[in-house]
Amino acid sequence: CLCVYTDHGHCGVIKNGDVENDSNLGLLAKEALSHAKAGADIVAPSDMMDGRVGAIRKILDQNGFQQVAIMAYAAKYASGFYGPFREAAESTPQFGDRRSYQMDPGNADEALREAEMDIREGADIVMVKPAMAYLDIVYRVKQKFGYPVAAYNVSGEYSMIKAAGQNGWIDEKRIMVEVLFSIKRAGADMILTYFAKEVARGLRGQ
Repeated sequence: CLCVYTDHGHCGVIKNGDVENDSNLGLLAKEALSHAKAGADIVAPSDMMDGRVGAIRKILDQNGFQQVAIMAYAAKYASGFYGPFREAAESTPQFGDRRSYQMDPGNADEALREAEMDIREGADIVMVKPAMAYLDIVYRVKQKFGYPVAAYNVSGEYSMIKAAGQNGWIDEKRIMVEVLFSIKRAGADMILTYFAKEVARGLRGQ
């Protein structure tokens, strides 16, 4: 994404008060190429610009990085669950919001169209973000395409469980496992989560 490089916090170049899709494709492709040159095995465009997967696949292939995979944020919803991350990363938009290029939480069919487009453009993995409130989307994407699906258990989901656990309202470890099981059960082949270290320790019996 380009939001870390902008002073306004949006995910690309602004024209007429909104993010201009096509102007950002070349920039996103160059950014992905820089990651591949630095040693990345997977690049994961999170910007939600239409056509960016194809642009990234093309520039990677042209520069000898055919083996670098693309994990596309195919269904990234305009969600309130991103709050803690945006506060920590200081990435909240300085004006407006990201609803014009992220997805409507009430729309399920768009997720299937976006995933199909990303797969056609060369994505190796398609991601659904957030995970907990969108398990139906994880399921539908997996069932329709049979493609590797990732789900992002985001900062707001993590923080709710942490806060409730710290206040003694829930058994934090038990709820953590239940939530991650639910994501896996919905069809996710891989899960991105802030609980990763805790889960790894649990699996090792530590």
